[in-house]
Amino acid sequence: MDYRFEEGEVLLINKPLKWSSFDVINRFRYFLRKQCGIQKIKVGHAGTLDPLADGLLIVCTGRFTKRIEEFQGQEKEYTGTFRLGATTPSFDLEHEPDQTFETGHITPEMIRQAAAGLTGDIMQVPPVFSAIKIGGKRAYKFARKDKDPELSARPVNIREFEITRIQMPEVDFRISCSKGTYIRSIARDFGLALNSGAHLTALRRTKIGEFLLKDAWELEELMAHIRKSYGTASGSGDDEKQEGM
Repeated sequence: MDYRFEEGEVLLINKPLKWSSFDVINRFRYFLRKQCGIQKIKVGHAGTLDPLADGLLIVCTGRFTKRIEEFQGQEKEYTGTFRLGATTPSFDLEHEPDQTFETGHITPEMIRQAAAGLTGDIMQVPPVFSAIKIGGKRAYKFARKDKDPELSARPVNIREFEITRIQMPEVDFRISCSKGTYIRSIARDFGLALNSGAHLTALRRTKIGEFLLKDAWELEELMAHIRKSYGTASGSGDDEKQEGM
């Protein structure tokens, strides 16, 4: 395959767990410079994934970075796991539980009803540990200073909310949703709907529009494939020295 990174490429990458989306972009841009000799190039991604999530990341280069907003606006699909009976400040595993709740009253029927109640057009308050801007500053910067920023509810659409496994206190799900939806906020609201608490323990993005995770590259495999395409040696190790990581 002939790559034309400077003209523009759209690449599907499976973002590794514990990497930020920027880590992937930074690593790939540095690789293009060192291994492919492309010194100046635009590289961006369409839709941030939290470090504690993995899955589909659309990476655009060259003139295709102009399509990032288009890709970001498309419906997304996620699978993951909620843990019932406890909440955390970040609504996921970034922080330790801060409150515990009873779960003995929760039945499978209640769980499915809670999912149904969070399906369709809803108003959602983003997590305080998020990149939402408040007065020009990211909300997480306030939260990490133990301040409690006020975030306004925003309209989002949850087209599908399927419960795929119930093994108390864990509940697996599949969600198809609009741009701007926070699955961590769904975890919070899901717990409240059950008169309990919940937080997100696993999350994977499986689809963006018509792009599928099953068609995505592992980053290391993609870079090895590009090395062969460019005829560069694989043993230099230069791309192992990443900037900003």
